[in-house]
Amino acid sequence: MIEIFSAVGDMLANDTGFQYISWGMIAMWLVSFLLIYLAVVKQYEPLLLLPIAFGALAVNLPTKLFYDGGWSIEGMFVPTAGLYYYISQGIHLELFPPLIFLGVGALTDFGPLIANPRTLLLGGGSQFGVFATMFFAVAVGGFTLGEAASIGIIGGADGPTSIFTANKLAKHLIGPIAVAAYTYMALVPLIQPPIMRVLTTPKERVIRMKSLRTVSKLERLVFAIVVMVICVLVVPDASALIIMLMLGNILRESGVVERLVKTAQNELMNIVTIFLGTSVGLTMASEIFLRPQTLFIIAMGVVAFGFSTAAGVLLAKLMNILSPNNPINPLIGSAGVSAVPMAARVSQVEGAKYDPQNFLLMHAMGPNVSGVIGTAVAAGYMISRLV
Repeated sequence: MIEIFSAVGDMLANDTGFQYISWGMIAMWLVSFLLIYLAVVKQYEPLLLLPIAFGALAVNLPTKLFYDGGWSIEGMFVPTAGLYYYISQGIHLELFPPLIFLGVGALTDFGPLIANPRTLLLGGGSQFGVFATMFFAVAVGGFTLGEAASIGIIGGADGPTSIFTANKLAKHLIGPIAVAAYTYMALVPLIQPPIMRVLTTPKERVIRMKSLRTVSKLERLVFAIVVMVICVLVVPDASALIIMLMLGNILRESGVVERLVKTAQNELMNIVTIFLGTSVGLTMASEIFLRPQTLFIIAMGVVAFGFSTAAGVLLAKLMNILSPNNPINPLIGSAGVSAVPMAARVSQVEGAKYDPQNFLLMHAMGPNVSGVIGTAVAAGYMISRLV
């Protein structure tokens, strides 16, 4: 009997994964469970947070995820790549973020931005949070410029762009940056309203803007092409994101490829979302994620969102001073971040609290979609200067 128990003990010690379990792995299991809770119970960005949580749990188990066996060549062992090795290449080879942008473009209506071009400035102004956070991270956190730039992009509230930038400038920080970006995107309805209230007066919150004109199909198509050409010429490093964004939008606005539009909006985007989220989670190994700088990155995410929101609101107030005859409701300035359409909905909800008949949603979509372009351009500029 003793020999049987001894044999079982040897098997557990040598032939199973129990021997590889560490305290770091256990800690990451708890982090994964927390992310699953936030995704399932609180419904914070569940489409991406749930795959990220699963990937984080999987990579912190003693399993063979990236390599599965191998063979010997002249006495040297050569490992063979496993399934998750190839899936993860979607991030490293910069495939997943541009494909997500294809779906975003197919879902995006640039009409409100074309009808009121001034709101383009609000989307650009919100990028102040990106650069302010970058310099703040360098000053107080001891990060390199590349790492700080990747952290700053969190302030643009654009998960794919955050991952795209981190893959270029700070591969080892992809996990923490992606988790912070998507978590705070989900928290936009909680983070932005207090800042919007502090920076606006009751009189400003009830400003009613002029109705938007109807935008023709030709204008929409020309806009997509012109913006694509200008952005690629000015910031070539953002071309992968901008081109796919505008391709999706041109498919949508052409009105002649409905099957392709539905595929980009649904099947393709859903498949890529699963692989993107899982691949991000697979970068969250305990030895990489459980560092003091991870907590700092998560804290800086709040700072980045705060700066971006405040900059958009304050820029709208400045525009009203310079153009008092055609005022902008400053509440839509907060929608300059890239969280489409969540940030625009926050502007609508806040405005309705003070004037239930004031419909700000379509006005807020202007800075909201311009924020998508602005964050991609900001990322491209940083990459061009720091790579």
